[in-house]
Amino acid sequence: MTAAFSHGLVIGKFYPPHAGHHHLIDTAAERCAQVTVVVAASSVESIPLACRTAWLREAHPQPHVVIAPVVDDVEIDYDDPEIWSAHVEVFRHALALAHGSAPAIDAVFSSEPYGPELARRFAAAHVGVDPARERFPVSGTLVREDPVAAWPWLRPAVRAHLARRVVVVGAESSGTTTLARALAARFAARGGVWAATRWVPEYGRTYCEEKLASARRAAKESGRPEPWLDDLRWDSGEFTVIAERQLVWEDAAARAGSPLLVCDTDALATSLWHERYLGTVSGEVLRMHERARHDLWIHTSAEEVPFEQDGWRDGEHIRHGMDRRFRQELTDRGLPHVVVTGSPDDRLAAAVRAVDALLEAGWTFTRPLT
Repeated sequence: MTAAFSHGLVIGKFYPPHAGHHHLIDTAAERCAQVTVVVAASSVESIPLACRTAWLREAHPQPHVVIAPVVDDVEIDYDDPEIWSAHVEVFRHALALAHGSAPAIDAVFSSEPYGPELARRFAAAHVGVDPARERFPVSGTLVREDPVAAWPWLRPAVRAHLARRVVVVGAESSGTTTLARALAARFAARGGVWAATRWVPEYGRTYCEEKLASARRAAKESGRPEPWLDDLRWDSGEFTVIAERQLVWEDAAARAGSPLLVCDTDALATSLWHERYLGTVSGEVLRMHERARHDLWIHTSAEEVPFEQDGWRDGEHIRHGMDRRFRQELTDRGLPHVVVTGSPDDRLAAAVRAVDALLEAGWTFTRPLT
C-alpha cells in the first residue's frame, strides 16, 4: 500500500508510554513512508529520558520509525506565540539530531487538542488519532496517578520499571523460599491484575547445584573421589555472575508480572555470602545492589525455625551469625525492611501487611511541566 504521507511527526512526553501512545505511533507508521517520534522530556520528570527512549525503540522496531529524544524545559502556555515558537525550535532540533538536518514534515499525528496548531507550525496536515480515547481509555496522567488501574495498558518494559519489588532475605533454613512463594501466591489469589504476581527463585542455588554436578563429572572422568559441597572452591567472579543472573531472572519476571514482584534474595544477600565464603566484601556485587530498584526487604528471622539440613546448607553453627549480619546490613544501610518472626502463618500475615502498606503508599512521580 502506498503511504499517504512522506514524513510523519509524533511528539509526546511518553511519561510513561502506554497503549494510547503505541496506537498513535503505529497509526502514523501505517500511513507514512517515514515517522519521527520526538520524545520531549523535561529535566524535572522522574522517569529518565533514556528509559522512555529505550522503551519506545523496543515497542516500535519498524525500520522507518525513528525515535528522537530531546530535553524540553520550555514552560507550557498554549496561548503564548513565543512559547509555541520555543517548543517548535526544540522539536526541530530533535529532528536535526536524528536525521542530520531538519527534514520536511507533511503530517503531524496527535490525539491532543494542541495537535492542529502544532501541525500548522510545521506547515503540515493534522491527523487526529482517537482524541476521545475511546479505543484506549488511558493517559499518562492516569498511569502516574494509578499505575495499578493502568497496568493492562502498559508494555512489558514499563511494567518492569514500575513493579514494586519486594525482597525476602535471611540466613539458611529460615524460611525465605517458603515465604516468598506464599507471599506471591497470596497476592495472585486476589485476581484481576494481581493474578500475574510472580516470585523469583534463588539463582545461587541453581548455580551451586550446577557447579557441584560439574565437579562430580570431572572427578568421575579422572578417577578421583566424588566431591561434596564442602569441597567446592569459590572465586569472587562467581558471585558476580550469580548476582547478575539473579537480576536477569528478576527483570524477566517483572516484565510479565503484576504490579508486585517477590524476589527470593538479591545482590545484597549475595554480597553477604561472598563475605561468608571469601572473607571479603565484593565491591562489584555491592554496586549491583546499589543499582537495583528494590522497594522493601523482608527479613526472615532464624528464631523459632528449626534448622533443616537438605544437603546444600552450611549448618546450624553459622545460621544465627548470618541472621545477625542480615539484620545489621539492612539497618546500617537504612533500607526499608521488616523482620518477620513466629509461625509460618504469622510470618506470612506480617509480610502481607508490609506489602499492602507499600502498595497503599502508591508511586511517586515528579509533576511534569504544565
